[in-house]
Amino acid sequence: MKKTTKYFMILGIIIIIFFISSFSTIINFITDYKWFDELGYTETFLTKLVTQLTIGIPAFFILFFLINFYLRMVKKNYYKNAGIISDKKGEKLLNIFLALGSALLSIFISSIFAGNLWFSILQFTNSTDFNVTDPIFNNDISFYIFILPLIKEIMNLLLVLVFIFIATTVALYLILLTLRRPTNKSDNVFDFQELSNGKQIDISKIFSKKLFKQAVTQIGIAGLLIFLIIAINYYLRTYDLLYSIRGKVFGASYTDVHVTLWQYRIMAIGALLSGILFIAGIIKRNMKTVLVGPILLILISIIGGAAGVAVEKFVVEPDQISKELPYLTYNIEYTQQAYGLDNVIQENFPVTQDLTKEDILNNEETIKNIRINDYRPIQQVYFQLQGIRPYYRFHDVDVGRYTINGEYTQVFLSARELDQERLDEQAKNWISLHLTYTHGYGFTLSPVNSITPEGQPQLLVKDIPPITNTDLKIERPEIYFGELTNNFVVLNTEEKEFDYPKGSDNEYTTYAGTAGVQLNGLNRLLFSIKERDINILISPQITSDSRIVINRNINDRVRKIAPFIDYSLDPYLVINQTDGKLYWIIEGYTSSSRYPYSEPYGEKSINYIRNSVKVVVDAYNGDVNYYVVDENDPIIMTYQKIFPDLLQDKEDIPEGIREHLRYSHELFDIQAQIYRIYHMNNPKVFFGKEDSWDIAKERYMTEVLDVEANYVMFNLPRQEKAEFLLTKPFTPKGKDNMTALFVAKNDGENYGELILYKFPKNKTVRGPMQVEVRIDQDSVISPQLSLWDQKGSAVLRGNLIVIPIEDSLIYVEPIYLMSDNENSLPEVKRVIVAYEDRIVMEETLDAALSKIFGEIDQEQDENGVIDEVDTDTDDLDDKIKELIQTANELFRLATQASQNGQWSEYGRYINELESTLNQLNKYIEDNIEE
Repeated sequence: MKKTTKYFMILGIIIIIFFISSFSTIINFITDYKWFDELGYTETFLTKLVTQLTIGIPAFFILFFLINFYLRMVKKNYYKNAGIISDKKGEKLLNIFLALGSALLSIFISSIFAGNLWFSILQFTNSTDFNVTDPIFNNDISFYIFILPLIKEIMNLLLVLVFIFIATTVALYLILLTLRRPTNKSDNVFDFQELSNGKQIDISKIFSKKLFKQAVTQIGIAGLLIFLIIAINYYLRTYDLLYSIRGKVFGASYTDVHVTLWQYRIMAIGALLSGILFIAGIIKRNMKTVLVGPILLILISIIGGAAGVAVEKFVVEPDQISKELPYLTYNIEYTQQAYGLDNVIQENFPVTQDLTKEDILNNEETIKNIRINDYRPIQQVYFQLQGIRPYYRFHDVDVGRYTINGEYTQVFLSARELDQERLDEQAKNWISLHLTYTHGYGFTLSPVNSITPEGQPQLLVKDIPPITNTDLKIERPEIYFGELTNNFVVLNTEEKEFDYPKGSDNEYTTYAGTAGVQLNGLNRLLFSIKERDINILISPQITSDSRIVINRNINDRVRKIAPFIDYSLDPYLVINQTDGKLYWIIEGYTSSSRYPYSEPYGEKSINYIRNSVKVVVDAYNGDVNYYVVDENDPIIMTYQKIFPDLLQDKEDIPEGIREHLRYSHELFDIQAQIYRIYHMNNPKVFFGKEDSWDIAKERYMTEVLDVEANYVMFNLPRQEKAEFLLTKPFTPKGKDNMTALFVAKNDGENYGELILYKFPKNKTVRGPMQVEVRIDQDSVISPQLSLWDQKGSAVLRGNLIVIPIEDSLIYVEPIYLMSDNENSLPEVKRVIVAYEDRIVMEETLDAALSKIFGEIDQEQDENGVIDEVDTDTDDLDDKIKELIQTANELFRLATQASQNGQWSEYGRYINELESTLNQLNKYIEDNIEE
């Protein structure tokens, strides 16, 4: 009785220790449930738990029955073979011990199974077909995405289970040998003391023949199970050939299909035979039979490897194109499918370069939206001009488009968030951080094509509260959820919230939204424990009506709700013109590395990706909505079956949000990198990479970089209206001339459509870097840039934008000037326009276009109408040529003087150069005006 009590005490202590160690987990579970409930996603939250319990509970009972039955059978056979007569009282305790051990082992194994397999099982049971089969085994792609990974996980867990089975068996025998020593006369009792004393022990003294046979049989069964798992794994490895890197391209090659595939199949059969021979040899105590199987597998592996090398060397390499041709075709076809490049529309773009002034005027909408600002320097300008207070911060600048005063306009905009890290040190107390400074306020917006006379962006929305002379609707400028909102806050407290600064004073407010979990009842204690913050529990400022808002950082928020989706790190802000509120849109991706024959990309080696989800976060209330925008993606459709309350249809997207959706620039960058090679559909051309491309390069600021994907607005060929587009230029590999322009559509029903405009190969179409070189070599522009780029100031080159107009191309690049002092701002001082053989630099885009195409006055009236002035620009006359030659000579002399350390001479030449350039500018202006 005392022993029984002792065992129950031990069990009770174990339960108490388990509860204490799990206390934090329990608190997190309860508070997470309340948070998910606030958002309306309790079903999503409970899906994991319910599935794990659905797997784990049956697994526990099955395992408990099998393990307990097995341990009792081992014990029973041990008693029989050892001649032991059981003691009922002692046996009862031993059986309790075995049952407890079985229970603990079952909990351990079932938790591993449930924890590792729950999501894979849900994907398997809800899998959606791709309706595409692989070319070797003819399985639907869903088999490789959803089913094969689950089978492999199960096989790995079964192998772990076998080793647990072996370890448990050995442990039980040691316990039985210690507690129930054999009593048969033929069995010598094994004394552990002898072993500790260093005496040699004869194995026959440990086990009788019957006990030895029993143990050996169990070893044989374990060996059979291991070889069976090895056989299945060899069979599964045949499917891994679809991801082989042996051949010319990714995927099964000629040698893989004709040699390695059969090698794996033979080895699978060999492993199965090895298991049978192993258990037969163990039972018969024939070591040769036991070793036949493993030796056979080693021989098959060596012969198969040698055969593969021989076939590759003597069959494939002499006739590689012919032998690998079908596999090259598979690689091209499946890579294009996996990256969404199989429906790219290819069109020829003639690049006739025959634009006239009338063409410029007829493409008014394109011209008005040519970007002469860049988002990176604008971020600094926004901060300096619109930061208002040190704790406000513009985290990044987003690109969008809005209908402003009736005009479709491309804009930059950025949220004015409150960065608590920038509060004064004295203000960084608990009340300030969690009750007072709770939100940012408003945003700044400027068109991409307008600047002030000082070279700063023309702000259409500015200041606090937001001021605008446009028809943009702004009703809720407060930002409680953003990219910098990293701390929890408590709303509706006795402490008023800081709203925004007003002169030398501040405005205060009380939150009127729905965000947060109410701190009534036990919630106050629970969240105090969760946040490890006693102030939540004891602060007199917090009442039962107060609400705690956690997970306010929008990047963390969406990942907390749906971690199985990959997310962009670049959310963008939109203003819903229906309700005047601010929202964040975050791109959600599905990806896989299991698409057969598809070329891997990046560090994670993904070879399938879709931008299937748009996540919309309310900046005021924190509501999160997930919208499926690609219903042709089987992965997201599988997720939608698993989480029906989470993923909504694209028809549910509010119109005020839908019109601001963008094609993901991150996906577009990946597609562009892949399409450099995989635009080639002819496998013979692809084999030699004869038509490989590179991403075009440009000189940005002071560095040479790949041209990034740019959001621009222009009229596509044969289109009447300008569209919001994403573009990226290609050049032939190792060259700088442009060969194609890759375009993604963003607007309306055309969203997601990809077009490749291919340029003629029989003429040279200048690429961005060639235009950059021409800028550096231009006899007028280069000296002026060098003059500005002296000590005390720096010339910064903006993005060079390629703009198709009619069947021609123009190139536009803004030039920034920035002084060296700490508080200086980059200012757009000039705009360079290049067209055909002409390249000009003027103070405005209008002036630059006028210089090339004839006087075009693009001063816009309140309705955005362009006024035309019908005058022509004459060719350069002798006076202009003379001034240019003088400027070049003065620049050469100034450079020579600086190299020789003749600084007084250098200063004189620079002054004369400046005077000459001023004369040149005045002469040109007077000439045009005449």
